[in-house]
Amino acid sequence: MRAPLIIALALLGTASAWAAEEPSGCDKFKWPIERERAALTAPDRAKLVSGAEQAALPASGITLGLVAPQEAKLPTPPERAPKDGTFAGFTSIKAAKAGLYTISLSSGAWVDVVQDGHFLKPVAFSGATDCDGIRKTMKYELSDKPFVLQISGAKDNSLSIAVLPAQ
Repeated sequence: MRAPLIIALALLGTASAWAAEEPSGCDKFKWPIERERAALTAPDRAKLVSGAEQAALPASGITLGLVAPQEAKLPTPPERAPKDGTFAGFTSIKAAKAGLYTISLSSGAWVDVVQDGHFLKPVAFSGATDCDGIRKTMKYELSDKPFVLQISGAKDNSLSIAVLPAQ
C-alpha cells in the first residue's frame, strides 16, 4: 500500500513542476509580439546608461546599461529584492499621452514602473522562453505624467526595452 502512495506523490510532484514551467516559443505569447520584438532587435536602438532621462518615448527600443544593484541608485527600492550577482538600472520617461502601453524586455528581469510615487501593476503579462529577441511583455495603463522604469534581477549588464502604445 505504501509503494503506490509514494509513486502517486512522486508523479504529482513531477506534474506540478512541469505545469509551472513557462511556455516555450514565440507563438506562446498571449498576444502578437511582432512589433515589440522588432523594436527590441532594431539596429538603431539608443544605448542609455542607467539613470538616463528621456524627454519622450523612444521611437524604437533602447538598450539600457545595468550595474550592480547597490550601484544602481534606483529611485524607489524594487518590489522584489534583487539576487546577488544580478544587475539593475533605471530610466525616466515622459509618456507622450495617457493610455495603455506595452513594456517588453529582451531577457528576464524584474520590472517596476513607478509613476506619481506609486508602483503600477501590469494589467496583463505574457512571457515565453526560447523566442529570440523577446522574453516578456507587460501592459500598463500610464497617465500623461513622467514615469520611472526600473529593472532589477537581470543576469546580464544590459538589456533591450521597448515601450510602445498598445495596439
